[in-house]
Formats: sequence, C-alpha cells, structure tokens
Amino acid sequence: MKVKYFYQLLISHIIILILAFLLLSLLFSQFLENYIFENKVEELESYGKQILTDLTVRIEGTEEFLNEYSEILEARNIQYILFDRKGRVLYPELQEPVVLLSEQEWLELSAGNGISVLHDIKRFDQEVTLVALPYMNGDQLIGGVILLSPISGAIQMISQLNKFLLYTIIISLTATILLSWFLAKNLIKRIRDLRDATSMISSGNYDVNVPHVHMDEIGQLAKDFNEMAAKLKKSNEEIDRLENRRRKFIADVSHEMRTPLTTISGLAEGIQNNLIPEQEMEKGMKLIDREAKRLIRLVNENLDYEKIRSNQLQLHKINVNLLETFEVVADQLLLQAEEKNNTIIIEAEPQTTVVADYDRFVQILVNILKNSIQFTENGEIYLRCEESDHATNIMIEDNGIGIDPEEVEMIWERFYKADVSRTSNSFGEFGIGLSIVKQLVELHDGKIEVKSEKGKGTTFFIQLPNVS
Repeated sequence: MKVKYFYQLLISHIIILILAFLLLSLLFSQFLENYIFENKVEELESYGKQILTDLTVRIEGTEEFLNEYSEILEARNIQYILFDRKGRVLYPELQEPVVLLSEQEWLELSAGNGISVLHDIKRFDQEVTLVALPYMNGDQLIGGVILLSPISGAIQMISQLNKFLLYTIIISLTATILLSWFLAKNLIKRIRDLRDATSMISSGNYDVNVPHVHMDEIGQLAKDFNEMAAKLKKSNEEIDRLENRRRKFIADVSHEMRTPLTTISGLAEGIQNNLIPEQEMEKGMKLIDREAKRLIRLVNENLDYEKIRSNQLQLHKINVNLLETFEVVADQLLLQAEEKNNTIIIEAEPQTTVVADYDRFVQILVNILKNSIQFTENGEIYLRCEESDHATNIMIEDNGIGIDPEEVEMIWERFYKADVSRTSNSFGEFGIGLSIVKQLVELHDGKIEVKSEKGKGTTFFIQLPNVS
C-alpha cells in the first residue's frame, strides 16, 4: 500500500502526541489519586493518635470526650471505632457485628504497627479509607482505634479532574493536529518544489530556482540545489560551446587536410603517370614537401596539446639567452615574414636570460610570432625583453589588423579559430597554437597576457622566471 509522505508525517505526529497525552494523563491521574489518599491517611492517623493520647490521659473518666470526638469527626465525614485486644467494639455500639481486621492485620497491630488501607469495600459496605492504630501497654496490645473516611467525594473530585484533563487533551490534540497539518503541508510543498526542479533538470532545463526563505535543513538543501543547477547550467553551456567549436574545428581541419592531401595526391599521380614536365618536377616535389609539413604540423599540435592536458609533458629547464633565441626564431620565420613584406626587429640585451625548456620556449615564440605575421602585412614585428630581479618580461608586438575586443580572451581556447576572412591558409590556421602557448607558459610558472586594438596591432606580454 502506497501512502504519501504527507500522511505518513501527519499520522506519525498524531500517534506520538496521542501516546504522549495518554501517558501524561495516566501518570497525572495516578499521582493525583495517590496524593489525595495519602493526605487522607495522614489526616486519619493524626486524629487516631490524638484519640489514643486522650484515652491514656482520661482512662478513668467518662466517655463524654468520645462523643465530642464523634461530633467533630462527623463534621469531617470521618468515623472512628474503639476496640479491645480481642477485637470487640468498645465504642460506638454497632447494630451488626463487623469483622474489623483480618488475621494478618492483627499480627501487624500486635507488633505495634499501624495499618492503612486506601480502598476498602469489604467490611463496611462502602468504599472507605481505613486507618488502624494500636493501643499498646509495653509490648502488649490492649486495644486500638479504627478511623474510616468515605472516598466517594475524593473519587468524584478525581473523576471531575480527569474530565477536565480529557477536555484539555482533546483541545490540545486538535490544536496540535492542525499545527502539524500546516507544518507538514508546508514541508511537503517545499519537497515538491525540489522534486519539480529535479524533474526540470532531468529534462534538460537548468533555469530553475527553488525558494529557500527558511534557513533550515531543507532551505539549505534548496540553496545547494540552486547552486548545483547554476553550475550544471554553466557546464552545459560550456559543453555546448566547446561542442560547437569542436564541430567547427573538425570541419576546418577536414578542409585544411583535404587541400594538402589533394595536392599531394594530384602531384604524386602526375609524377607517376609522367604528366608533369621535367622542368616542373622540382617545383612539384617542393610543393609536396610543404603540404606534407602542414599535415605534420597539424598532427604535432594536437599531440602536444594532449600531452600538456594529461600532464605527460616533461620540461628540461636551462638558462636560455634571449637574444640568441630571438635571432633563431626570426631566421626560422624570415621567409614567411618576407612573403607578407613584414620586418622582424629584435631589441634585447646580450646578457638577458630566462629559465626555460629551450625547445618549448622556442615553440612559444614561434607560435606567437606566426600569429603576428599572419595578421600583419607590410608592417613591423618587434621582439623585446626587459629583465627584473626575479623575472624577465618578453613582448612580441605587431602593427597588424588587431583582434576584436570580444575575441581577445577567446584566443587561448582550444578549437577557437578567428574569422575566416582574417586567416590565411599558410600557417596558424588550426586554432590550437595559442592554447598550447598559454599552457606551456603556465608550465614554466609564467604568465601571459595580450592587448590589442582593432586596426592598430597586437602585443603579447610574457613573464618568465630568470632564476631556477
């Protein structure tokens, strides 16, 4: 049988409250009854002791004081009976013989002990509280006194109090049930809000916000749930963004690979079938070599990125002279710069150094310099450096077309590729180089930033340690 949590919660509250009220009522009623009867016993014992004391003093006197006691005690609805050592009633005279005490009770009295019976209905045809006190002469029992007080009034009072207690329980229980119903309803509503939000997230809708005005455990859960939903939404947006870039990247790479592969395949087929003239053969071989290197560069960039991402790249740091390294990189890219009529200018002191892995440092400079050459035409590209106490600042500055402000932070991301109208197909077209640059700089415990202004050029700032 499936029972809703609301009813489970409400029923559990009601059961607990009913049990608590019943237990408290029973204990209170029992305590009140014992309290009343104990007080009555103490009262009877007090009167009994007083009567026995007067008997001792007035043993030779008349029975007038006994009648006086009868009048006084009858006003309090109390009766007393004097008896001798054989159990015969001495005062007052009874119309019918009565068994005053049981054998066990006589033994108690003979030992000098008093007897009290809270409820007695056997001997006097009514419910009474009975107290019997011995009258001793040394160790000998010579008589005693029995005091009787009907308990109907006490029972009536207890019954009335129990009735009032029942009314109180009913009213309190009703109020408690209503309050429990309200609290349970509110609790279930908050749980339902969480459930609805969970359903929305499971269906792919991350725009959820669970109210959490009550800062209890469920309110804290709702707050944490909202934070989780926000992070999931952000992660989903990031996944969608990267997926779009991945698709674009795959499309671009496929396009870029198709061109050199088509060129290589066409030239190879032409050479094989003797379709290319002898004088064009060397030119064709150079073209095949260039296109093959483009493919190798694409593969290497992807392999480098994966090595860096999986922490498999090991650096071998040494003191690298910047002037010499700048000259090596400039010579390596000189032909590409001349193709676009660019001039590479080096400004570095001969003694300036950095602590870096030489091959990876050259890779950093080559990638950035290629980027500058790619987006500069008929311009100048500067390689500068400044040395401080513990770091060396490297600047690569060009006066090319610049980068759009909204694209500046995106150039470090993998799969990002600038607008097709701004790229050439010669180099740097795969959208991985600058992502590798940033991660290589960070592996060297360095920092890299870029500043660019549309139409005025771009400057890359690199800071690397110059001490190991």
